Amino acid sequence: MSNILAIVGRPNVGKSTLFNRLIGKRQAIVEESSGVTRDRHYGKSDWNGISFSVIDTGGYVLGSEDIFEEEIRKQVDLAISESDVIVFVLDTRDGVTEPDKDVAQILRKSEKPVLLVANKVDSTLQIHDINEFYELGFEKIYPISAINGSGTGDLLDEVVSYFKESEEETETDIPRLAIVGRPNVGKSSFINTLIGVERNIVTDIPGTTRDTIHTRYNSFGFDFILVDTAGLRKKSKVSENIEFYSVMRSIRAIENSDVCMLMVDATQGFESQDLNILHLIEKNRKSLVIVVNKWDLISKQTNTHIEFENLIRNLTAPFTDYHIIFISVIKKQRIFKAMEAASEAFKNKTKRIATSKLNDILLPIIKASPPPIYKGKTISIKYITQLPVAFPAFVFYCNLPQYIREPYKRFVENNLRKHFGFTGNPVQLYFRKK
Repeated sequence: MSNILAIVGRPNVGKSTLFNRLIGKRQAIVEESSGVTRDRHYGKSDWNGISFSVIDTGGYVLGSEDIFEEEIRKQVDLAISESDVIVFVLDTRDGVTEPDKDVAQILRKSEKPVLLVANKVDSTLQIHDINEFYELGFEKIYPISAINGSGTGDLLDEVVSYFKESEEETETDIPRLAIVGRPNVGKSSFINTLIGVERNIVTDIPGTTRDTIHTRYNSFGFDFILVDTAGLRKKSKVSENIEFYSVMRSIRAIENSDVCMLMVDATQGFESQDLNILHLIEKNRKSLVIVVNKWDLISKQTNTHIEFENLIRNLTAPFTDYHIIFISVIKKQRIFKAMEAASEAFKNKTKRIATSKLNDILLPIIKASPPPIYKGKTISIKYITQLPVAFPAFVFYCNLPQYIREPYKRFVENNLRKHFGFTGNPVQLYFRKK
């Protein structure tokens, strides 16, 4: 079960500083640029053994002051619908503002746990300044300083009390296949085409959110739980934030899946938003298949599909070992080829290589092309083993792991893929001291 914490509030109250603290990274304060980037607004956190995702809704307030309230309302609606817990951040130095009152009114009506956070309490002298926030109607106020971390422990204790500990999403071994991508690329049509083939074997399984539908698909040798994020509620006037809505739903689907089918619109090309979603898949160590839909609408020459493939792989490098399938949902072209690629990616994800086989094949290759001498030191890799985790991960034991550089790691990974085949999966390599 994925746990999602959303941080809401007006600009400049310290949302991004709190976000950076929670995910444990020092990142620049959000600059004035629109769009969704890989790390700025989505991160993973862990407190007392409970992991959760953090969404910073800041930076999505676009436009000028005259549409400020409308944009804030969209943020809050989004947080209410997609998160499990909401942290409502206010600036102690500013006190209660009219936009704060508007947000508070909406949040009070929600059914989600809302924790009111008074930020910028940087000294004990300011602790009394938080009292005016009680007028917003919340039972408890959490005084914190996001910039130095004081008070965040108590806040996190409360946050994780609403979360479930990490557990298997379902008791079944049936892999979960999430169909993700930007809006209107054909995700729903793809699933409808699949399950419309033999409707009698489809059973509905309750989803994790009211927007995510889980459907059992067991036909033509395939057996998956399909996770459809495409059945979104129509929201009025969300064109400015449509990519953010798309990413929020993708996050849930990706975290609750084993394999992700990233659907791309051939008529629009592979855009930055597609790349952002792919990075989410990679970051969460999920299997990947890229499906390019509406290929029937493209005027083609001999190498059109090869050029399209090369464009995508160049953008996603160094991770390039995955299938790209060109389909037309409307014409039912290569639908099952896409499912075969998803099935293969899952098999590769769960593949286990015997330690003896790993060492017999890779150690001679490493001995023939050892890591470059670094700072006058010779690096020697002695032993390799696969870790017992839910994605391909390997440990290379050596004398000086800190001196192994990225190009050599890629060399090792390429040989690992060449001999053992992990197509469709990010591979994690760890170099440790023997």
